[in-house]
Amino acid sequence: MRREELRFPRPPDRVAREPPEVSRGSRDAVRLLVSRPEDHRVAGFHDLPRFLEPGDLLVVNESATLPASLPSEGGSGPFLLNLCTRFGPTLYLGEPRRSFETPGPLPFAPGSPARVSGVPARLLGPFPGIPRLWFVSTEDDLFPRLPERGVPIRYGYVGRPWPLSAYQTLFGRVPGSMEMPSAGRPFTPRVMDALSCRGVGLATVVLHCGVSSLEVESDRVESQVLYPEPFRVPEATARAVNETRRRGHRVVAVGTTVVRALESSWEDGQVQPREGFTRLYVHPPGPLRAVQGLLTGLHDPLTSHLALLFALGAPPWIREAYRVAVRSGLLWHEFGDSHLLLPELPGRAR
Repeated sequence: MRREELRFPRPPDRVAREPPEVSRGSRDAVRLLVSRPEDHRVAGFHDLPRFLEPGDLLVVNESATLPASLPSEGGSGPFLLNLCTRFGPTLYLGEPRRSFETPGPLPFAPGSPARVSGVPARLLGPFPGIPRLWFVSTEDDLFPRLPERGVPIRYGYVGRPWPLSAYQTLFGRVPGSMEMPSAGRPFTPRVMDALSCRGVGLATVVLHCGVSSLEVESDRVESQVLYPEPFRVPEATARAVNETRRRGHRVVAVGTTVVRALESSWEDGQVQPREGFTRLYVHPPGPLRAVQGLLTGLHDPLTSHLALLFALGAPPWIREAYRVAVRSGLLWHEFGDSHLLLPELPGRAR
């Protein structure tokens, strides 16, 4: 697939700049674009249960968000270090930025000294194939400093800071994500109660998210490099996924992180319990093996997360969904609207 096939026109004002509970009164007040084989339609997120069938299984990410944006100092002055992946107490992958609004690159040379929230550190060098991300070695563990010195990662389209609670989901219980696994953000207790009454099951994985979806830079989509992220698929989840598929029901991932965790655990025709780091890049032509549906946000043009959608459904179907999203005035990014993709009919799960 060519990079240009991930391009689509999105008006610049289609960005959610504040949490929906502030602008609309509730987290589940966001809109839901529902893409099925026969059509694309816009509903409310609280309508989610009626688009799923009894016996379907939602798989959610239990990772909780950390305040992972840290004030730092280098030879050229102050900068922000947005943590991405923690390999150990003193080794990280991070994104140095001039400010929350302005990205790099910054004029660092490999081995440049710095101080990250007062901790002496060195910027060892960029991640191969992803020049915006650098390996950072520190003299002490940064995680104990996050509660006092860190703030949630945010970008220029969010004009003011929001508390860490705005970046947590209903499911987050295992701290570790540098950015929120935002597909789960609109879920509320009333939506969960309605799903339970509908007979929709729930299972969990953990994948600690790094910084936001990378823009595909190579001409061929499949040549893009991804950085590693830690994940865990427990035995109970592997069993629930395999049993749901065996019975002909759909496994619906809540977020691209869940897709990557489950697909990273696929072996011998089923999902296996597994944990470690994954650099799996899901891209067309696929196919996806573990999931038959996806609940996610709306993804920017030219990004790796958008490429994942083309592994789930046919390109004309995905492109039409995004035309409907733009035409309907849906909003992008972590506080924005949701997209449910169900390319297969109930009873047709692979």
